Amino acid sequence: MAKITYVEFSGTEHVVDVANGMTVMEGARDNGIPGIEADCGGACACSTCHVYVDAGWVDRVPAKDSMEEDMLDFAYEPDPVRSRLTCQIKVTDALDGLKVFMPEKQI
Repeated sequence: MAKITYVEFSGTEHVVDVANGMTVMEGARDNGIPGIEADCGGACACSTCHVYVDAGWVDRVPAKDSMEEDMLDFAYEPDPVRSRLTCQIKVTDALDGLKVFMPEKQI
């Protein structure tokens, strides 16, 4: 289990426990956190679960694959370093303390 902090664009923080094996997107969805829409349900077929990973965590989350890279082209104001799709980040104990920031909107 990992404690993950989701920060809305307004600055409101939500700290929740997310079970290992789930994705960061599922943790947001299951806890009613606004700002992550996840229209495709986690199939990496949209960019509506886009977040900016806290700078201190960029090198600690698993690397993006080419499909995620392609989908991030459709995200709102993607950052080449910090942008991630939360459906592609599997939760493990190593992610305990992860902090992600929502963009102003999802596309």
